[in-house]
Amino acid sequence: MRWLWFCMGWLMVALGVIGALLPVMPTTIFLILAVWCFSKSSPRFEAWLLQHPRYGRPLRLWREQGAVSRKGKCFAAGGMALGYVLFFIGAHPGWKLAVPVAVFFLASAAYVLSRPSPREPVAGEERS
Repeated sequence: MRWLWFCMGWLMVALGVIGALLPVMPTTIFLILAVWCFSKSSPRFEAWLLQHPRYGRPLRLWREQGAVSRKGKCFAAGGMALGYVLFFIGAHPGWKLAVPVAVFFLASAAYVLSRPSPREPVAGEERS
């Protein structure tokens, strides 16, 4: 099973990298999943992601507090809105598809926006 979790971890990292390059695809959720997969298979790569200079802090905030920063919430909600607009313009969906996709994006945005903001510094960080 360790190899399955390890391969899934790298698949999630790859999807996260793609998400970092494409504005309509998320990054952090895939990296959260990658950390979870690596926690079951490779402590070395789990630590690598948790200490990553760019993505480590949001991953640690999620793991330790279930929190999303205000900036993260804004980017997530904005990205979902942009994604829906691009979907609507590009696909020209009928209402039978447009409404469920809109409900999905709204529910996803509501979930992200309802997460708490960070309370305290994450482990190993000083308050600035």
